[in-house]
Amino acid sequence: MRLSPLLSGYIARQFSAALLSVLGVILGLILLFDVIELIRRAASHPELGMGVILLLALLKLPQMLHTVLPFAMMIGAMVCFWRLTRSHELVVARSAGVSVWQFIAPAVAVAVAFGTIEITAFNPLAAAMYDRYDRMQDELLKGTRSVFDLSEVGLWLREPHDQGEMVVHAGTVRQEGFTLHLGDAEFFLYDRPDHFTQRISAETAELANGAFEVHRAWMMEAGRPSRFVESLTIPTQLTLQRIHDNFAAPETLSFWHLPGFIHFFERAGFTANKHRLYLHSLLASPPLYGGMVLLAALFSLNPNIRAGGAGSRIAGGVAAGFAVYFFSRVVYALGLSATLPQELAAWSPALFAGLVGMAGLFHLEDG
Repeated sequence: MRLSPLLSGYIARQFSAALLSVLGVILGLILLFDVIELIRRAASHPELGMGVILLLALLKLPQMLHTVLPFAMMIGAMVCFWRLTRSHELVVARSAGVSVWQFIAPAVAVAVAFGTIEITAFNPLAAAMYDRYDRMQDELLKGTRSVFDLSEVGLWLREPHDQGEMVVHAGTVRQEGFTLHLGDAEFFLYDRPDHFTQRISAETAELANGAFEVHRAWMMEAGRPSRFVESLTIPTQLTLQRIHDNFAAPETLSFWHLPGFIHFFERAGFTANKHRLYLHSLLASPPLYGGMVLLAALFSLNPNIRAGGAGSRIAGGVAAGFAVYFFSRVVYALGLSATLPQELAAWSPALFAGLVGMAGLFHLEDG
């Protein structure tokens, strides 16, 4: 398949302009609805002004871009192809021997490139802004400052190292600045898997500067009497930020930080299923955007604009978009519950959109 640089560049510019216009409209509507919702939630907090509400809405907006991009790609492609068809430009191109795949390829390439830039360059900014939004809404709207969600059995941490591993349990947790305070802390030390060597029971402990500072502790070792120490230091690679990240939503972590985060916490015994699934969904985004362009072409490429049926094509395109969204939500939920392999759950929507679009175009087109 030979592509004309001039025609490809023209179609790419037309699609880019349509995509940016659609994105602007959708994000504007999202911002409006978010502001209205935040005003409702802030009704019981009269000290919060309109400036704070607008700031919260703007901090959340970049993360919403990733959610609406598949729809924006599809609508933008439909607008672009309908415009080129109504102006007879695609009719002339097809009569000159240009196949449907040749004038769809530039739009697919733009969609894939846009998705690649979005997850590699824009996602870190969106994650940082969403993390700040999450913390601000906890403090201003929910009245909470701690990011920890403790169960009835308290906080459990596990840290493997070359000489074995350390398991930490705390009945109560409190954060002050960059220091994490633990109450009723227990430290279980192992020199190899399932071989216990020492237990340290402390009234209080603090995690700061790469170590646990333990106070008023009893040390118990096999074959030795227990002894009391006023204080001691236990080195650790755990940091306050890493513990925060374990309780943070995947959307608050940058695309570049997710692989290291997943490796560290799975090695430490934490579950990182939702973070691994989110990482694979980010990696599958560019192919998904390309597949949405193929679906849009299926409902918007019609050389005979007098044949009618525009309403049914628009309705079909909208229905196809919602079908992809519903399918992606279902398989995502199955991936979170480990019913489906996470890689399959994350990549299925992109495969579904791409294969359906290609199959439809092969069936309807002769080029």
